[in-house]
Amino acid sequence: MLIKPLYESLPFTYMIIGCVSIFLLEPNYVLIASVVVYLYGAYIYTLRSKNRRTDPKRKRKSGFMPETLYGLLPFIYVLIAASLYNFYPKNSSTLFALCLTTYGGYLFLSRLSYRHHRLPRGISQ
Repeated sequence: MLIKPLYESLPFTYMIIGCVSIFLLEPNYVLIASVVVYLYGAYIYTLRSKNRRTDPKRKRKSGFMPETLYGLLPFIYVLIAASLYNFYPKNSSTLFALCLTTYGGYLFLSRLSYRHHRLPRGISQ
């Protein structure tokens, strides 16, 4: 069993390792492995986030997008931004990468704020 701070930071560690590997390493197979490690970290984070939701299921809106893809969307935006910044000319892609990163961060923070609902007193999970 891992200690709680280490356990909680694992998905972010995977995502950071994946992003840094995209920027620093060149072979194609390493880039594919970097993307897989990044998406694995994002997937672990979304599973934990989904499990920790306290709002009632009946109040959740259903959309047209699969739930897994919807949960990964902020992380996919950041991955696309990192890829744009790394593989395309710097003068044109920097602004697009910054916009995608900002929007992905906004989605991440807004969803993070929805994961801290308070249960009424006397009700336990």
